[in-house]
Amino acid sequence: MPGTNLTREEARTRAALLHVDAYEIELDLSSAREGGTFRSTTVVRFTATETGASTFIDLVAPAVSEIVLNGSPLPLENFADSRIALPGLAAENELRVVADCAYTNTGEGLHRFVDPADGETYLYTQFEVPDARRVFANFEQPDLKASFAFTVTAPAGWVVVSNSPTPEPAGEGDTRVWTFEPTPRMSTYITALVAGPYVGVFDSYDNGSQHVPLGVYCRPSLREYLDADAIFAVTKQGFDYFQEKFDFAYPFAKYDQLFVPEFNAGAMENAGAVTLRDQYVFRSKVTDASYEMRAATILHELAHMWFGDLVTMEWWNDLWLNESFATFAEVVCQAEAPDSRWPHSWTTFANQMKTWAYRQDQLPSTHPIMAEINDLEDVQVNFDGITYAKGASVLKQLVAYVGQDAFFQGVRAYFKRHAWGNTRLADLLGALEEASGRDLKTWSKAWLETAGINVLRPALELAADGTIASFAVLQEAPALPAGARGEAVLRPHRIAVGLYDLVDGKLVRTDRIELDVDGARTEVPQLTGRQRPAVLLLNDDDLSYAKVRLDDASMAVVTEHLGDFAESLPRALCWASAWDMTRDGELATRDYLSLALSGLKRESDIGVVQSVHRQVKLALEVYADPSWRESGLQRWAAAAETALREAPAGSDHQLAWARALSAAARTDGQLALLAGLLDGSESIEGLAVDTELRWALLVRLVATGRADEAAIEAELARDNTSSGQEHAATCRAARPTAEAKAAAWASVVDSDELTNYVQEAVIAGFQQADQRELLAPYTAKYFASVKQVWETRSHEISQQIIGGLYPSYLVSQATLDATDAWLAEADPAPALRRQVVEARAGVERALKAQAADR
Repeated sequence: MPGTNLTREEARTRAALLHVDAYEIELDLSSAREGGTFRSTTVVRFTATETGASTFIDLVAPAVSEIVLNGSPLPLENFADSRIALPGLAAENELRVVADCAYTNTGEGLHRFVDPADGETYLYTQFEVPDARRVFANFEQPDLKASFAFTVTAPAGWVVVSNSPTPEPAGEGDTRVWTFEPTPRMSTYITALVAGPYVGVFDSYDNGSQHVPLGVYCRPSLREYLDADAIFAVTKQGFDYFQEKFDFAYPFAKYDQLFVPEFNAGAMENAGAVTLRDQYVFRSKVTDASYEMRAATILHELAHMWFGDLVTMEWWNDLWLNESFATFAEVVCQAEAPDSRWPHSWTTFANQMKTWAYRQDQLPSTHPIMAEINDLEDVQVNFDGITYAKGASVLKQLVAYVGQDAFFQGVRAYFKRHAWGNTRLADLLGALEEASGRDLKTWSKAWLETAGINVLRPALELAADGTIASFAVLQEAPALPAGARGEAVLRPHRIAVGLYDLVDGKLVRTDRIELDVDGARTEVPQLTGRQRPAVLLLNDDDLSYAKVRLDDASMAVVTEHLGDFAESLPRALCWASAWDMTRDGELATRDYLSLALSGLKRESDIGVVQSVHRQVKLALEVYADPSWRESGLQRWAAAAETALREAPAGSDHQLAWARALSAAARTDGQLALLAGLLDGSESIEGLAVDTELRWALLVRLVATGRADEAAIEAELARDNTSSGQEHAATCRAARPTAEAKAAAWASVVDSDELTNYVQEAVIAGFQQADQRELLAPYTAKYFASVKQVWETRSHEISQQIIGGLYPSYLVSQATLDATDAWLAEADPAPALRRQVVEARAGVERALKAQAADR
């Protein structure tokens, strides 16, 4: 349907023609328990700058029964290709559209979920980027803001939450009617509706005369696990910090956070009604890293209430303004807010978010932070590591460049100047230039309008007496992959060089030199004549966005003493550098494994530990020389078992190593331990073998042929919840038989009945690194199916399939050749091409890393 893909030029034309005043939306959800469709009635009032002109309004719906423009019915045939043609506009217009819209199971539009725990139906909306049109007719672009008044009919006994405060429902019998007050002016994509027998916990944020009602909601089956007090504590911390830094009071009437099922993203910044994935309501024990991630998500969405909701980008090419700012804000709040539980948040950012950015920035699809977004398909694949993590990294560098006080002074002026409006990049940069007195045009061109990641290397010469004769920082322009957009450039960097020495067994920073790096070589005369420290660390404190390499002597010390850094951030920077070298084929996978086994013994930061666990697993499965791979996997599994048994009882490290072993176990003894932990015949002091860990153990046992369908059924009987059903789907797809793979493939590719989460679970089970022979026949099937999947499935569902079923574990030239042949013959749409090219790049990188490991 070409009408679903709005272009930027169409949006510009429509924005120049229209000013939208208000929507009145009536939704009849009394059919929710049965599913199918629901009645949607929209009345929208808008003005036009040109009388007699034509435009269109967006709607994705099975049927329309009424279209009335300015009192005159329009032919129902005006509804085609997800658009309703509106000819002959007046200066002032009123449009009424009555449609039958569809409930979805894809996490887009109005998602419908039935909880197996209680048989009840739960609804929520997810509208970013263009899916409000699945629920009501609207002008679906961010710069046509309006007020929205929702009236909702739903079953009696339900809770209904939207952007405005929830009113008392009216009516009698089986249904009730909720009539919400109009919202402030906002974009369509941040409107929201959540309905069902959800349960809520309530509090308020009070600051002087300011009173903001707070609510936290989840399904009743999760209520016993909802730690609302902890969620409120983080939320209030964010309110304090952001209102002080932004000098602008929270702009909406209330703030609800709703944990909803089968949510595609981490969370969504609907104004005053944030939706979050309900895996953040932890059913089982998790490490502190999971609580930190949840807190970061809470703060990210709260920051969006100002940056994104109060002030919104004009078009999606400035999406990074929303996401980069919210990502930076979440980290700086955790790092600086009084009594923060996670003051080390920049360590987490360096180890996880920037690693994501570095990976994304080396793909053929890399792009400038300020990306060229020609249409909606472009933006839907642009929620990536560049938009979030690289953008936030560059903002951190900008703060270092202009100073934090000047940065927030500019942000305050920006909010006051553009409240309830739409902006472009130039609006923010102008406010920052005024506040800082710096010209940011050159900085913007170098950092926001170019692609790729620079590499910083030390150039060190020693004198005869062992002192430093000269030291310089060498900068390499990024080697952009073929087909990448943008220009490779040398950039200006503000960095620090850290000098570390071993003191009482710890690597301690003894000095720090901050400087500007510009061009291919920057001398650092401050180091001349000084005794060479044990480690010279470029980009200490992680001020800039660049790949960093260590000199040989520093690398040798780090290999032996990585876990001995006294502070967590330099450890994280060295971990990230080692991982990046492994991905680039500069460090053999077997050497990375040795470094990991040495460093993890003394690594205290649990988030870093779990990141390294994931990276080691990926390196061994994909980057290792195939002839050595099994030896490396056995070494890793043995180390995981030893670390599990030696970890302090009940500690986060013990749980992390239990999960690492559950993914790595290979020998008869290790698999017997997993089986014993599952059936209770084995125990490890302090280790709680609870629901989520039980499923992790079972997946591995099933994938290795040590557990069968009866074991899956027995575990599902213990945990017949939505999560349990998803885990069971993973187990069934992971069985090491051709029949299991065929059934999994058919359920995902040949049928469209699976919900988004069950489909994701099946794909995870299907793709097992130890089952390459079973997966080999599906390369041809993938390329025979992928274009049809793209053309017939929704964006979220097709993206899961295209990325998830690509033959990533079949690392060979044959896989690259099959991909290239398809790309040459299939003529895929640009967004589909991007996804396949990104997957291909992973195989190409793996081949290079395998060669290095040999």
